[in-house]
Amino acid sequence: MAVCGFCLTKYDRHNAIRELVGAAAVTSQDELRRKLVRRGFDVTQATLSRDIHEMRLYKGPNGYALPNGNGAGEHQDDELPSIREVLSSFGLKVKQAQNQLVLVTTAGSAQPVALGIDHEDWDEVVGTIAGDDTVLIICPDHRQAGALRERLEEMIG
Repeated sequence: MAVCGFCLTKYDRHNAIRELVGAAAVTSQDELRRKLVRRGFDVTQATLSRDIHEMRLYKGPNGYALPNGNGAGEHQDDELPSIREVLSSFGLKVKQAQNQLVLVTTAGSAQPVALGIDHEDWDEVVGTIAGDDTVLIICPDHRQAGALRERLEEMIG
């Protein structure tokens, strides 16, 4: 039986991502997508973004990494960098527009930053949407957005 992109499961794809990230530095989503395609996975940018979020991959100075370093065992929050560390490393600036904040990050860092913000479970955050270098943060109101903007600016430094 031939192996085809649509025959491979999400489980297979996640295992391949673990292997790829664990074996060599993968510095961008596009690089990871190309490596998966070479392994027979017909994966879109949107699917890969969901996989990165579900697997809780984060992007550090050496590229994507698994939360516990090698993918074995259970996820433990204390093994992830703090939101303060993430923002001081990758955050550039924050702009406010009414009840929304636009957080500008270094290239390729928006998704791990958004994930870190989501995991903080702050009352001021209704939700986040991440692109490549920009995170949209939606807050309940203008006042809470202002308070969060100040907190984020302090963390960015």
